[in-house]
Amino acid sequence: MILNDTYSEFAATVLSPAQPGDALLQAFVVLPKEASEKLPRRGRTTVTGHINGVAFQATLEPDGQLSHWLALNDKLLDAAGADFGSVASFDIKAVEQEPEPEVPTDLQQALVASAEARAVWHDTTTIARLDWIHWITSAKQAKTRAKRISDACNMLAEGKRRVCCFDPSGFYSKAFSAPKAAD
Repeated sequence: MILNDTYSEFAATVLSPAQPGDALLQAFVVLPKEASEKLPRRGRTTVTGHINGVAFQATLEPDGQLSHWLALNDKLLDAAGADFGSVASFDIKAVEQEPEPEVPTDLQQALVASAEARAVWHDTTTIARLDWIHWITSAKQAKTRAKRISDACNMLAEGKRRVCCFDPSGFYSKAFSAPKAAD
């Protein structure tokens, strides 16, 4: 089901990332604040929508400015007839129920090793699991990521259902931002 009060239409310039990423990030757009403000959360949010009339479902990322950005891959760009520097038309709306996030292998292994953490993990909400995963995957160094996985398992085993000390929007911690656009 879709939340209709989150519906927005806007035009945005398709940007090329300054540093090429993985296959899923060939291009991106930053949402206008007005569109982002209609969404249910400032952190990762899944939407359905259209780019130049071509349907998609994607998870928007926080930009650290209380807005979001959307990664675009080559397949979607080709289907929509969009290219770097072009202005594309979008409509988006938040999904009512966030899809279950993919659990990174290293976190899965840690949860398997701790029955207490695993039990609380499975008893939390999808949004809480999304925040746990985002906190872990936002670590910039492997050592920090490993520590966060350990800390997450300890907190979960203690019954903590939400990650403390994590700002999913990146606004207060400045932990997140949209990719830098190429010149």
